[in-house]
Amino acid sequence: MELYGYPLKAKFNQPRPPPPKVLPATHTAAGYKNRIPFNPSESFNMPWMPNSYYKAAALNPTLSPLTESFPGLPPTKMIPFISERPSGVFTRHTLDDWHRSNMTNYKESETTRHNAERLRADLTRTIKDVYQQAKRTQGESTKNLGERINDIEYWKSELCIELDAMIRETNSLMDMQKRLERALADTEGPFQVAHKCLLNREKRMGIDLVNDDVEKQLVTEIKIIRSCRERLQKCLDTVNAQIMCNKEARQELEKDLADKQLGHHIDNKCYQLKNTSRGIHFFKGVERMDATVSVPETWARFTDNNIFRSQSARAASAKLRASTESLLMGTADEMWRQFSKVNDAFTSRITEIANAKSKIQTHLAKTRQEIFQLETKIQVIQKTIRDKEVQLKVAQTRLDERSRRPNVELCRDAAQIRLVQEVNEINETLRNLHQCLRASEDMLQMLVRSKGVLEHDLVVKNNSLFIDQERCMGMRKSYPSTVQILGYVSAGLT
Repeated sequence: MELYGYPLKAKFNQPRPPPPKVLPATHTAAGYKNRIPFNPSESFNMPWMPNSYYKAAALNPTLSPLTESFPGLPPTKMIPFISERPSGVFTRHTLDDWHRSNMTNYKESETTRHNAERLRADLTRTIKDVYQQAKRTQGESTKNLGERINDIEYWKSELCIELDAMIRETNSLMDMQKRLERALADTEGPFQVAHKCLLNREKRMGIDLVNDDVEKQLVTEIKIIRSCRERLQKCLDTVNAQIMCNKEARQELEKDLADKQLGHHIDNKCYQLKNTSRGIHFFKGVERMDATVSVPETWARFTDNNIFRSQSARAASAKLRASTESLLMGTADEMWRQFSKVNDAFTSRITEIANAKSKIQTHLAKTRQEIFQLETKIQVIQKTIRDKEVQLKVAQTRLDERSRRPNVELCRDAAQIRLVQEVNEINETLRNLHQCLRASEDMLQMLVRSKGVLEHDLVVKNNSLFIDQERCMGMRKSYPSTVQILGYVSAGLT
């Protein structure tokens, strides 16, 4: 048994052969048979087996005496030294050189590792600082973009509010423009009606050709309508000019709003860009290009000026609408009062003829109603005649069939007697019904003639009323409704 702490005995009595040029295989025989032979040119594919390892293995070191390596070894335990060496084998370095070389390599490796660790720490810190600086810089840019987006949204909301107000005001003013145009066009009708009434009244004959109150009121009406038309036309020109001013202000607002919407879209897109976003590219030299045309102060002032211009235009438009409303109400009321005076003068001239015409229409209506009832009764009589003729056909057919009875069956029984009586009764009834039908038709002709007389008389009365009621008052019937429309529109009731 060997002592603890002592080296094992040598199991050989010959010097160790030099190591081969290639390290021995570490696998078993079965594993070695399955391995691919090593190719030195493919060493770069085996990072776990560096070239320095093969270079060290290629050396042919010699063994030094064990007594020098282990001076405390007892003589009985010493491995006998074999002095015989193969030819060509010699010692190149001493063991001290070998230890010093190892220590030097260890120190160099330790120093290199220490320097590498410091370099890695510096690189880690530098990379961390770079990431933090980039994150901070990108965060500040993102924050500035967010603030810019908020500013754009604020001015967009202000522009939208002002644009909606301007659109409503412009629409209201355009409605007022349409009302003015309609009112101006509506005055043309009454003006022509008044002229035609004067011309038609010149066709009066005899004593009716007098300068009465109707003629005086018609002349006054023409003067009032002409004055109202001049004022309405002047107001319409002012409204048209104000509408153009409103449209210009609206166009500036819409253009500014469209620019801000596009800018908001671009800034929002930039705000949402991240390092992982798609569509990011290099644009060399883009930071040296400056295509800006304004600064935040001038940018905000530009929108503020557009809003102020729109507000001024809206105020002027609202004031113009109020004055136009007052003008419409005044002109409508003035023309309506004069119209009423003319109509009152005309009404007293046509009352008597209108009463006669009303009585004729009443009689004509009664006559038409009587004609309708008589025609209905005639239709009833005709239907009764047709029904009796069918009944007569049945009775006569029965008699004809019974006449074909054989021999003694030709009996004059009660049925035969009743059938003969029935045929006579039906014939008598048919004669009476035909007489009633002829009488009704004669009466219908008389009613038709009476209706024609009444209708002719009504035509005569209508012809009598044609000059005053149809030509003069007939033209003026459309005028009251027109003036009422003017009054309602100006009052905002339509």
